[in-house]
Amino acid sequence: MATIEIFTQPYCPYCARAVALLTEKGVVFREINAPHGSPARREAMERSGGRTTVPQIFIDGAAMGGCDDLMALERAGRLDLLLAA
Repeated sequence: MATIEIFTQPYCPYCARAVALLTEKGVVFREINAPHGSPARREAMERSGGRTTVPQIFIDGAAMGGCDDLMALERAGRLDLLLAA
């Protein structure tokens, strides 16, 4: 199974939506609290190539983008393949 990390912040509807999808998929993931200005947020920005928004989702260390990107992978039928890798 893939290693999944998701950087989030409280009260973020996009974060909640992405977490809900991963939870529905039944995969194990690590949720990292990354509010604006925090060291975790800076780490997410560095690892994602400078993206400043949350959530930032990483599968096996590769940046997948945010919530919209995760949903696009799901609609295209590619998310399950990535999660199972």
